[in-house]
Amino acid sequence: MTSSALVSSSAELCPDRTAEVSRTTAETRITVRVNLDGTGAASLHTGIGFFDHMLDQIARHGLIDLQIDCDGDLHIDGHHTVEDVGITLGQAFARAVGDKKGIRRYGHAYVPLDEALSRVVVDFSGRPGLHLHIPFTAGSIGGFDTQLTYEFFQGFVNHAGVTLHIDNLKGINAHHQCETVFKAFARALRAALERDPRAAGVIPSTKGSL
Repeated sequence: MTSSALVSSSAELCPDRTAEVSRTTAETRITVRVNLDGTGAASLHTGIGFFDHMLDQIARHGLIDLQIDCDGDLHIDGHHTVEDVGITLGQAFARAVGDKKGIRRYGHAYVPLDEALSRVVVDFSGRPGLHLHIPFTAGSIGGFDTQLTYEFFQGFVNHAGVTLHIDNLKGINAHHQCETVFKAFARALRAALERDPRAAGVIPSTKGSL
């Protein structure tokens, strides 16, 4: 095989897994850029400090380069911003992952933080589904309404086309509860999106499509 053929074959097996998605409504204006094969670099501007901190966990622990710029109606509350970032991020993931050839598809992670422990399991199935249990011990964390955690993940799964199970198994401090969830989510994503060298170019489904 010639060197040019090797380059061509490599490009086919390892396509660029990046995407940029912009979404504008009467409530938010959002641009998301992702690189699923990044180093964990992040540039995050949602106007909600704790939410930016959680999104940074996705980038850092998922080794996903992530840029999010959102101008939302925070004078009302954070609901539209958090939900719409989830939607736009899901759209970006769906575009970046492409036909899912060669990925492991499934990923799971347990992550502790002091007294808190969370488990996240993800399947890039093409079927949206969210099952979430986080018994938060506080209604807000640094101005972030903990109820919006559900809205973020619901928006993500609906538009990324994934099945996602999230369980906070232990926790007293709400910050720790939330952070373990986002870190475990990142680790599960990393595992699911990893290329499987034993199944290069193969869609991981008996149906032949996802």
